[in-house]
Amino acid sequence: MKESLISFIREKIEEYNYRGAVVGVSGGVDSAVVLSLCVQALGKDRVFALILPERDSSKDSLKDAVDLCETLGVEYRKRSITPILRKIGAYRLFPPRFFLPNSIVKRYVLNRWNTLSKDPFLDDLRNTGPEEFLKGLAYYRIKHRIRMCLLYFEAEKRGYAVVGTTNRTEYLTGLYVKWGDEAVDIEPIMHLYKTQVFELAKEMNVPEKILKKPPSPDLIPGITDEMAFNMSYLELDRILMKLEKNEDLSDEDPKKVERVKKILEFSEKYRRDIPITFDRI
Repeated sequence: MKESLISFIREKIEEYNYRGAVVGVSGGVDSAVVLSLCVQALGKDRVFALILPERDSSKDSLKDAVDLCETLGVEYRKRSITPILRKIGAYRLFPPRFFLPNSIVKRYVLNRWNTLSKDPFLDDLRNTGPEEFLKGLAYYRIKHRIRMCLLYFEAEKRGYAVVGTTNRTEYLTGLYVKWGDEAVDIEPIMHLYKTQVFELAKEMNVPEKILKKPPSPDLIPGITDEMAFNMSYLELDRILMKLEKNEDLSDEDPKKVERVKKILEFSEKYRRDIPITFDRI
């Protein structure tokens, strides 16, 4: 698997006349895998990493992102997008944090998560819910869109491709932001389910600290991917794979199967063809 992905990145960079690759590095497993693949495909001198934290970002994830870049020896830039978000007015949508401890902020977020919607993830996919909930959608989506603009700014200065980090589980379930993290030139891991990305990460010696942390979009404090799905990635991927292959689902929790089907139904409108993905070569 690893060698074919390395070849894919190298071939597509050459085919489309890019000089190298820019990767947005978050400190999570997906971007760690993609950055490592790019380094092996192109060499560290042709890879640039951009780390774009903001007010709500995890300090641990920021440190993990920096440590990974330094371990791989790639050039990187760390740029806070907090001033841009503040100028736009994003932070005015919710009460200021001042110097509140993260534990209090997370409790506040979880309380709103549980009270503004009976099912926040499905309402997210449908763009439905009360006004305060819709403000929350705008609040987190703008962060990915600002990052997209900065990734392309750095890429185009260098003649590089923006290499995406969306996996198949995220793509199928709509766990991405339109014109945000899905707006890229190349998607090398979009054919891999999240659990397969973890397997590849182990093969590529991604740091244990990154492998062990709960997957999170790192956009709203305290919210993890599995919290949004109401099931583990192991359960979700297993059901997704069975649905894709039309396999028997009688041994799965029927409530979770029904939820996955709803997620697929509501996320369908977000999916669009992306021109350069591994499973389309």
